[in-house]
This record gives sequence, C-alpha cells and structure tokens, in this order.
Amino acid sequence: MSDIVYLYENQVYLNITNACPCNCKFCIRTHGEGLGSAERLWLEHAPSLEEIKAAIDAFDFGGREAVVFCGYGEPTCALTNLVETSRYIKEKYGYKIRVNTNGLSDLINGRPTAEEFCRYTDIASISLNSCTAEKYNELVRPSFGERSFEAMLQFARECKALGTEVKFSVVDVIPPEDIAACQKIADEMGIPLRVRAYSE
Repeated sequence: MSDIVYLYENQVYLNITNACPCNCKFCIRTHGEGLGSAERLWLEHAPSLEEIKAAIDAFDFGGREAVVFCGYGEPTCALTNLVETSRYIKEKYGYKIRVNTNGLSDLINGRPTAEEFCRYTDIASISLNSCTAEKYNELVRPSFGERSFEAMLQFARECKALGTEVKFSVVDVIPPEDIAACQKIADEMGIPLRVRAYSE
C-alpha cells in the first residue's frame, strides 16, 4: 500500500500526487520506493480528496502541529486537492502548512495560481535550483523549457507579495559559484536561501 501521510526528519509530510513536470538530475525519487517512515511513496492511483482526508485523520501526529506537502510529485499538479486539503487541515486541526514546490504552478495549471496557492499556505519553499534559465533547464529538465525559470521567480514574487513566507532552496550539486549567484538572486528578491545537502 502507498503512503499519503508519512514522517521524515520528525516532520509530518503529505504525498498527494506523483505527477511532476520536471525530471531533476538529483531527484530523490529515482533512488528508491520510499523515504522516512514511508515504505512506498509511489501512489497506486491519484488519491481523491476524501482519501487524503481519511489518511490525515487516521495518522498519529504525535503532538506535531505542522504538515509539509512534499512527496514523490509536485503538489501543485493536484492544486485543487492541495488547497482543499490545506483548508481541511486549517479548519479541523489548525496546523501550520508548508508546501515544497518547484514554483511552476502557473505553467502546470495554465493560469495565475499564487492567490489560490497562498490561501492556506504559511510557508512556500520554492526550489530555485540554479542561477540562470539555461542552467536551470539543464539541471531541472522541466517540460516547459527555459521559460520555466522566470515563471518560478515570478511565482515566488507573487507569493511573497501576498504575505506568504517564501523560502528558496538549492541542492549542493551545483558549483559554489552558482550557489553564490543563487544567493544574489535570493538577496535581491528579499527571500532567504537554504542550501540543501544532496542525499542518495
């Protein structure tokens, strides 16, 4: 059975879709079936909102008061379920919500989505990944091509303007000079940057 709710690094994670428009060279889902407490993050089918709610209600949060949307897919590929699940969590449990996203929601959904995305999201952790459109395209391999980089930056700007706490991340598979360039982009946008260590 696939896991919708699981623990990773002592945090509660929600795996609501396996769909993703990217094929990142460093993606962790190419290395195994599961992660943390999840034996299998490859979903047997796209879960319905009712299935997601039931999995949340059945899970022992153990006193934790936050959830992270992050699994083996991009959460905004299931935007309606992301928003409705977030509303359910806020209304029933009052937990803080973070969404780990590639920031390509507008391209994925074919319309502006920041306002909808931010409605119940406390923290948006956006994968900056690289410092130019060309390098981003080479590393992330998005299905939308080089326009993805600017779309991701614009999504970050809009989320920040809406009052959601926005953070950027990069994985340390890129050269130090590119990390420095990413830091400059983050500083200019007034968004903190986290450098994540690559893990097999």
